[in-house]
Amino acid sequence: MHPTGRPRPLTQTTPSSPARFDLLGLGNAIVDVLAPASVETLAEYGMIPGAMNLIDAERAELLYAALREMAARPGAGHALAQSSGGSVANSCVAAAALGARVAYLGTVAEDSLGDIFADDIARAGVHFPSARLSGADARGTARCMILVAPDGSRTMNTYLGACTAFTEAQVDEDIVRASAIIYLEGYLFDDPAAKAAFRKAARIARQAGRRVALSISDPFCADRHRADFRALLADVDILFANELEAESLFQTDFEGAVRAVASLPVAVLTRGPLGSVILSAGERIEIPALPTEVVDTTGAGDAYAAGFLAGLAAGRSLRDCGLTAAACAAEVISHYGARPERDLRAEVAAAMA
Repeated sequence: MHPTGRPRPLTQTTPSSPARFDLLGLGNAIVDVLAPASVETLAEYGMIPGAMNLIDAERAELLYAALREMAARPGAGHALAQSSGGSVANSCVAAAALGARVAYLGTVAEDSLGDIFADDIARAGVHFPSARLSGADARGTARCMILVAPDGSRTMNTYLGACTAFTEAQVDEDIVRASAIIYLEGYLFDDPAAKAAFRKAARIARQAGRRVALSISDPFCADRHRADFRALLADVDILFANELEAESLFQTDFEGAVRAVASLPVAVLTRGPLGSVILSAGERIEIPALPTEVVDTTGAGDAYAAGFLAGLAAGRSLRDCGLTAAACAAEVISHYGARPERDLRAEVAAAMA
């Protein structure tokens, strides 16, 4: 943050050239495997409803095989939904659906799940130039088995696999320089090599006059990396955090967190059904949550960030960016899965009317 506590301007330098991409995401490249599940199924596999569990390769193969078998049973009523995922990847796909020019960097293996990720994100209109990994370092493409209970709550079992191989070598300097906004995923911050990659990407972006956005991603990320995140804020133009993440990052209540982010050019704090708060240059903008039926909250924050960043790249006001974001989040939570099913541009137009 600025040492005086005064807000920094949104951009430090003039971009060296026109942007080829509006948004570049850096994150954990994960295949989302989505399936409905009963409370009994969760208990059968020893899962705590609503929890996010990091699992090893053996557990990942066991659960993946079980979900495929359940989906193949006669009368199951659903196919196994598999798509490119990970928090920032979801944001990139939604931003592309809004018409933004989007690229993404993340590591996947040279395997069948890597094929699913690469093919799916490309079909969504996102440029994905990252090299596929093979051999011992690949560790298998990451996957997140998301079991959605009848009440809409989600229980996630995540195997990070190839994600943990993201290093400075995976940071494509030319694409960073060619992107108006660089969006960094907090989930990726667990590995020291990934931290170095973040710092490299942020440094290149700042030197090129580009904006840097950061998602804290999860309260546990804030707990584990509090000092590093707070140090990284010196190079961040746009911060995304939900209420719990912000309170954890600054070890305070919500209003204390609001004061703590006041010196950032833009901070966006989401509060679920209470809407969101946008802070910039001493201004506080309250954005209400839009009414919708809550079916599955998977990807709500990802969609919100997509709407906000796509709006910002298009030159909209912060309030309109917030309304765009709220419309995207409302669409995503109205059905299963983290991907929009309706025309997001139409949803945004309706919200702005």
